[in-house]
Amino acid sequence: MPPVIEALDKRDETKKNQPQSGSNHFDVIVLGAGFSGIGAAIKLLENGISNFVVLEKAGEIGGVWRENTYPGCACDIPASLYSYSFAANPHWSKLFAGQAEIKDYLKATAERYRVMPHVRLNHELIKAHWDNDGKQWLLETNAGHYSANFAIAACGPMHEPIIPDIRGISKFNGKIFHSAQWDHNYDLSNKRVAVIGTGASAIQFVPKIQSQVKSLSLFQRTPHWVLPKLDLAMPRWLQTVFKTVPLPQKILRAILYANFEVLNSGFRYPRIMKHFQRLAQHNIHSAIKDPELRKKVTPDYIIGCKRILQSNDWYPAINKPNVEVIHSAVCEIDGNKVIAADGTSCEVDAIILGTGFEITAPPIAKRIYGRSGIAIADIWHGSPIGYKGTMVDDCPNAFLMFGPNLAINSSAFVIIEAQLNYIMDALNKVRRNNITTIDIDPSIMAVFNNKVQHALQNTVWNSGGCSSYFIDRNGRNSTAWPWSTFHMRNQLSKFDLQNYIVNEQIKKDFRPNNQVKKKPQVTATAVDA
Repeated sequence: MPPVIEALDKRDETKKNQPQSGSNHFDVIVLGAGFSGIGAAIKLLENGISNFVVLEKAGEIGGVWRENTYPGCACDIPASLYSYSFAANPHWSKLFAGQAEIKDYLKATAERYRVMPHVRLNHELIKAHWDNDGKQWLLETNAGHYSANFAIAACGPMHEPIIPDIRGISKFNGKIFHSAQWDHNYDLSNKRVAVIGTGASAIQFVPKIQSQVKSLSLFQRTPHWVLPKLDLAMPRWLQTVFKTVPLPQKILRAILYANFEVLNSGFRYPRIMKHFQRLAQHNIHSAIKDPELRKKVTPDYIIGCKRILQSNDWYPAINKPNVEVIHSAVCEIDGNKVIAADGTSCEVDAIILGTGFEITAPPIAKRIYGRSGIAIADIWHGSPIGYKGTMVDDCPNAFLMFGPNLAINSSAFVIIEAQLNYIMDALNKVRRNNITTIDIDPSIMAVFNNKVQHALQNTVWNSGGCSSYFIDRNGRNSTAWPWSTFHMRNQLSKFDLQNYIVNEQIKKDFRPNNQVKKKPQVTATAVDA
């Protein structure tokens, strides 16, 4: 069995950073130490809640930016916007930061806000279930058992790679790995390589490996619209300005946010997106002269229906003589031969899977069992549903980061900070009102989701003429937010307690050491040095 298949079934048995002695009960448990989990830890301290723990399955923090280390890995949102609004980094080396720099920023921010003592590494959640008698969450991990009054699932949507179900894949004779599990020890020099999938990861790593390999066969089911990327360096003098006078970087962030918000608004009007599509068409025509290749890489759907990609070297790379674009899905792997549905085949030494991640079926939902004793995934039946993307039915006292219908065409930090405002307001109201449990009213959730689905009907995601990860296996858009991010932030600005079923008489142990709001102490690090 290829290593990439085996890797999905292996658990990290490392016993580093074991639980400290004493009780493993906390007021709040945070699952995951990516940007949303570390952000939750910072905000918990800021709100006077110190009796919490962050459980991280891996040996270091980082989330998606720890998992993805493929060549060329970078963000497609400008770094000044792809960062915490309260922890600006004046030292970004480029307008669009790379993977290593983003991961370093997260580590530095975690140290700066002193949350690392609350993080327990190598703690993978096996199962979490709601204890209705004790009014608490009981968690089983590979490193012990925990319990908490409240849980924040901050596991993120892009860390569980999709391994395609292709006939013969387990018997492939060569090297095979997913882009999110890049094998840096494998030398691609002079190898015949097949890439399955031409999405966001592939357009970044293909240009980096094209000149190394003997041949590159790209199997593409559906092309993406690709825009030019304003990939500018941030000169030292500008970094100095940002460090000395923070206001210019705040202004830059505001301008970037406004530009993305304008584009985000266009997704609700496909006719507007058709005008925007001309820029992407010009990008193709200026880079590719061969009419056959141009036809292969030109999508037949409205821009925005699938994720819009950005690159300056994707089209030049696939235009090289050692690259072949096969406009067909892979149907079988026979020995070292990769066979497409249209009959095209090629002999290869290695296969790189650029097949993306589980988006509409978040893996964490299989491990969380609510009041009914049924896993969230089994309740959803392939169509995730929640209230304001943050709480789900049957799961009292549990918050979900990046939940159903919160995806936007902007920075993930817009979602993270809006949700954390909502969650912290909820926890503060729990304290002030002596509440033991909060559970979303199913009728309120149903009304909310009817509005969401109605608003999505005429958007480019639903009517743009493509099949994408925005649409789940039941044909329902359970991913995208249909309105502006201003509306999202307004909806999540205040916890609407009146829409929840509450149980009062709080447990005695949910009494944070300091109930007065204060910001955690910070120390100077590379972020603001």
